[in-house]
Amino acid sequence: MANKFYITTPIYYVNASPHIGHSYTCIAADSLARHYRQKLGENDVWFLTGSDEHGQKIQKAADEAKLSPQEFVDKVVMQFKGLWGKLDISNNDFIRTTEARHIKTVQKVLEILHEKGDIYQDKYEGWYCTPCETFWMELQLKDGKCPDCGRSVEKISETNYFFKLKKYQEWLVKYIKDNPNFIRPETRRNEVLSFLALNELADLCISRPSERLGWGIPLPFSPEHVTYVWFDALVNYISAVGSFDAKGKYSSPWWGPDVNILHLIGKDILRQHAIYWPIILHALDIELPKEMTIFAHGWWLIADAKMSKSKGNVVSPLAMVDKFGIDTYRYFLLRDVPFGMDGNFSEDAIIKRFNGDLANDLGNLVYRTLTMIEKYYQGNIPDININNIHAGRAKDIIEKMKLLPNKNGPLLCAGFDFNFGAVLENIWGLINSANKYVEETKPWNLAKENKTEELKQFIRLLVEVIREVAGAITPFMPRTAESIKEQLGSDKIKKGAPLFPRIDAKKSNA
Repeated sequence: MANKFYITTPIYYVNASPHIGHSYTCIAADSLARHYRQKLGENDVWFLTGSDEHGQKIQKAADEAKLSPQEFVDKVVMQFKGLWGKLDISNNDFIRTTEARHIKTVQKVLEILHEKGDIYQDKYEGWYCTPCETFWMELQLKDGKCPDCGRSVEKISETNYFFKLKKYQEWLVKYIKDNPNFIRPETRRNEVLSFLALNELADLCISRPSERLGWGIPLPFSPEHVTYVWFDALVNYISAVGSFDAKGKYSSPWWGPDVNILHLIGKDILRQHAIYWPIILHALDIELPKEMTIFAHGWWLIADAKMSKSKGNVVSPLAMVDKFGIDTYRYFLLRDVPFGMDGNFSEDAIIKRFNGDLANDLGNLVYRTLTMIEKYYQGNIPDININNIHAGRAKDIIEKMKLLPNKNGPLLCAGFDFNFGAVLENIWGLINSANKYVEETKPWNLAKENKTEELKQFIRLLVEVIREVAGAITPFMPRTAESIKEQLGSDKIKKGAPLFPRIDAKKSNA
């Protein structure tokens, strides 16, 4: 395994405020970054997110807001950064495509590929979808409309620059087949391979005339053109962490054979990441690390429909956090649907998880344990070695605790599709075993019968379970983990209010 971990989210397009989909990717990435920091160390993990700030949709949104494009993106970027702070997102860097470091790298990439002959000029005539900022051939249209978004297209004829995607198609197919973890989950890998088998790639139009669209990075060899937003955006993954030397060789501490690279994305931008991006890297002679993965997760739906402003069904992450709490929101998104699949979002489903997993299971275990320590030991945790326990459910619980890290570790890698649900299920298996242990042992009877050693062992085992659980949930529910650790202390508890007081579903929906 590589000894460094570099994880990225897509850079979010800032033509509108952030929604649940944005927060889902960032929470998943944050949880993995925190997990790998526990595993590798703080200095061996780099977590990048950021904002995609060029293109026609930004120009249009800025015009409607009566702001310059720069003023507009500055305003929306603050909303994204504010949300990430509120969701406890622990990113190491936030890259903006309007920053000098990014612009310089994009122009260097264009220069290298142009000098190599992989970028050429040609006249283009075809159908253009402004919302998708994509050109389509006549055969690709569906009922005369954009095949991706279904909206109207306009016929455009202009001179542009093209990147030779087609030249590298055979290389890409072989690379994907030789590296089964490069595209995950398996369904997405099959989708890309099927597309490449059935279609000859068209060369990618990577410019727009500045007279039609002025808001973009100028081409260094043609100031009359700006860079196509998707070509510009993908380069962020290298512009944020490294640079090119005078000879065009790229270097970065976060790119190489000793680095595990993970690009987390939504399934709607799979083609750009699984086709354009590896070909761009290969054309630049930047080696793709052996442990490099593009993982495309599913969407959160409302009553089986994709969220959209036009449908009026967009849910605000801030509203959900204000209503249910940060860690409840994080837990629900990671637990309720297998990562990679679509899921239906509803407040009723959050309340069900809250009252069941969080209040009844975890919250109850912590509160009842601390209450017993107060009652029987005046808040002092019994000093006793649980390794002397060799029988019954207690022994099984000790074994579960020992096995938990090794059981969960592999589930958070590409080969197991970053299975957050299974990891959390394993943690809750330990919590539920401890709760059953309380019901079966009946500690109040141990106290009545003066079985002092048995009671000490019982209480101390519960404390160790809770400590193990706190450590295990830290990547997913950092605030809850911290609260548990504070309440437990080292030898003297500081009991607070219940972590998750039950929600009255009727009142909540009133």
